[in-house]
Amino acid sequence: MNEILAFGLSLFLGVVLGTIFFGGLWWTVGKAVGSKAPAFWFLGSLILRMGLTISGFYAASMGGLEPLMVCLLGFLVARQGVMWFTRPTKEAKHFEAREATHAP
Repeated sequence: MNEILAFGLSLFLGVVLGTIFFGGLWWTVGKAVGSKAPAFWFLGSLILRMGLTISGFYAASMGGLEPLMVCLLGFLVARQGVMWFTRPTKEAKHFEAREATHAP
């Protein structure tokens, strides 16, 4: 039972880490596009997200490979979730396609 609890905790931590990492990336791109210093946004975000993610993976590993792999699975599940949550709407896709046809 302890092993199942440890794997469940690793999976949950992986989902949280993935949500923070990929959600933070999405947020950073949105902020950096309109910024006067996009390199600051991207570099700062990269350092913060990578530091947090690596620390979280280290904590989730608990000294073993199996919990680390379960955490990675949760991380990848969160990636899919963030991609689904941040997908463009049908109206946005139609607007982008219509706008692209008017290029000089």
